Amino acid sequence: MQQSVGVVIPTRGDRPHHLRAAVAAALAQDHPGRTHLVVVADGADPAAVAGQLAGLRPVRVLPNHRTPGLPGARNTGIAACDTDLIACCDDDDEWLPGKLAAQLAALDTGAEFVSCGIEVDYGGRRVPRLAGTATVTEDDLLRSRMVMVHSSTFLFRHGTLLADESAPGGQNEDWDLALRAARRRPLANVDRPLVRVRWGASHYVTRWGDRIAGLEWMLARHPRLAACPRGAARVYGQLAFHHAALGHRRAALRWAMRALSARAAEPRVPIALAVAAGLVPAPAVLALLHGRGHGI
Repeated sequence: MQQSVGVVIPTRGDRPHHLRAAVAAALAQDHPGRTHLVVVADGADPAAVAGQLAGLRPVRVLPNHRTPGLPGARNTGIAACDTDLIACCDDDDEWLPGKLAAQLAALDTGAEFVSCGIEVDYGGRRVPRLAGTATVTEDDLLRSRMVMVHSSTFLFRHGTLLADESAPGGQNEDWDLALRAARRRPLANVDRPLVRVRWGASHYVTRWGDRIAGLEWMLARHPRLAACPRGAARVYGQLAFHHAALGHRRAALRWAMRALSARAAEPRVPIALAVAAGLVPAPAVLALLHGRGHGI
């Protein structure tokens, strides 16, 4: 018996071209079972969003009935699906052909949750990001954020997980969800680039304060992060960078020192200190990294 799949795409309604591409790519997947596609309008007029999708059917457009923001919108869509499985996609990303079929095959191994590789699209350049493994554990996700374990790759069994709506500004809700899933059972991963992730159009790129709050939320919510030297140093280095971007030099230095205490070779420390010293602007650093398919 073919398993049914609910596809959840949250949107603010301000990226109609990308949203149409995301919906069309999801509908074009080769899946013989039932697919229920739900677009959740978060702070946007559902009728206007439905108008942006004229000619693309079957699609159900709903308002966000829960906490405003991405986690609430995601949970609204999950609750609206009566399917065996849930798949997520952001409104500025695009599934590539064969994505769903490959992940459904991976689920047959007994996994509850499947991710896949991505193709980062930034400034006209596309860079594949792969995990290098068919299985992702909680320890893997503590050591590294693993950008390829991206919300637009998620496929999981309905009823096992919801996004945490307490995530500040929606920051890191996808990393938190993946960590909680991996704590239950290791994630299966199809290590091929099957999702095109567009960087540069994100609502979160330079919201430094939200990024800081999101990382502090993760440290409080996942104490094992601080116990993992490499993972702790990475988070502390990111906090140093974000504070530096805001001009908070003392806070940047404090987090940089904590990062070096956890791991002397943490590469984000000299970058954060250069930003704090005014030698390079933070957006320029991100643009350089994004062009190589990496984030801070």
